[in-house]
Amino acid sequence: MYVRDTIAAIATPLGNGGIGIVRVSGPQAEQIGQVVFTGPGIVGGGGFESHRLFYGRLRHPADGRQLDEGMAVLMRAPRSYTREDVLELHCHGGYYLIRTVLEACIAAGARLAEPGEFTRRAFLNGRIDLVQAESVMDLIASRAERSLQLAHAQREGHLSRAFFAMKEPLLEALALVEAHVDFPEDEVDPTVFAVVEQQIALVLSRVEQLLSSFSTGRVLRDGVSALLLGRPNVGKSSLLNALSGTDRAIVSDLPGTTRDLIEETISLDGLPVKVIDAAGIRSHHTDCIEEEGVRRALDKVAEADLVLLLLDGTTEQHDELPALTAGLGAVPYLLVVTKADLPQRINLSLLTAPLGVCHVSSRNRAGIDHLSRLIYDYFVQTNRLSSDESAVISSVRHRDILLRVLQSLHDFTDSAAQGLPPELLALDLRAALSALGEITGETSTDDLLDVIFSSFCIGK
Repeated sequence: MYVRDTIAAIATPLGNGGIGIVRVSGPQAEQIGQVVFTGPGIVGGGGFESHRLFYGRLRHPADGRQLDEGMAVLMRAPRSYTREDVLELHCHGGYYLIRTVLEACIAAGARLAEPGEFTRRAFLNGRIDLVQAESVMDLIASRAERSLQLAHAQREGHLSRAFFAMKEPLLEALALVEAHVDFPEDEVDPTVFAVVEQQIALVLSRVEQLLSSFSTGRVLRDGVSALLLGRPNVGKSSLLNALSGTDRAIVSDLPGTTRDLIEETISLDGLPVKVIDAAGIRSHHTDCIEEEGVRRALDKVAEADLVLLLLDGTTEQHDELPALTAGLGAVPYLLVVTKADLPQRINLSLLTAPLGVCHVSSRNRAGIDHLSRLIYDYFVQTNRLSSDESAVISSVRHRDILLRVLQSLHDFTDSAAQGLPPELLALDLRAALSALGEITGETSTDDLLDVIFSSFCIGK
């Protein structure tokens, strides 16, 4: 078991709240709890009972002053998040108060935890593998139902089992190849290599299947973006507010109100969609600030997954449309005719769009649900989102390593076809196995772990 010193950190977001939790993990967790927490059944009662919540008082070890009343629970190893002794102190969630409780734990013998160190210890102590550890941050960062489901499936080990399922046939194939390395005088049995080739073909198929799921996984994990584009005062900010159900953007009859990019993430049937409101596009600008806003709006086009091109339905002429659509390049767009609650003057016969035309009114929400469905359907069809996300990769790290596995297996296939000696074939299989180990953490390095866990919050 990986155990060094005892660490402590605030496990809840900083700020004012109803409750705050300080987490302590390591061999001195119970001792620290007995120093900073007093309550019935603890002092003089033989210490904490594991996994039982106690009521008592929190005190500072330096002078014994009372900090707060609260609750404490000790989870003895190995039945804890880190497989070490873990103490949680629950107090009121004031910013200064919870920091003072943390300082009391440090004064009692703990040190401040590094980012992600609790989860890192859980990995090093064998409670979870590296794929499951990475999914913890995905769980925390989930912004919609589908991304939460994906993170939960990975946290439960569904993706890890897919990787381990590839490891077994590779080990069997390597054992057969290395048998010929150890006994070179024996003639190579064609039937044995036929089995090896079947094993490699099976793993190749699984690797390619996982790689093909990456686009889906990225959408489910990070969401997609839809950019609102159009002339000033066409209703972009009103549409952002209608889609998000908030007053996120300022709405005014004055053209050019929006100067900077405004982003709001919404959930469409569990799919996270980042809607971006940008400055209105027009050839003449009132000042340098509006000009910069227009430049940022046009720069954002290339990054958008979808553009909602807004047209004012109360206006007959739309001379700006050809220039706007030409500036989109290959980015798909949907025409959205706004202000549908007012008399319409737009000539629909002149309008065409790759993804169709939708009429909305942000004032009475007419057509908003239909537009939401069009956006969702487009992304579902484009990314072939499945209802089963149990074996989907969403990490760039996983994808890049799987590409290396794929290359090693193709090298093995090519070398076997050329009749190269078993020693060289074994090198390709070992490279594939080593790469798979990097994903699950079996062959991880300290530098790799530092990179992964540095993105975690300190209390996780």
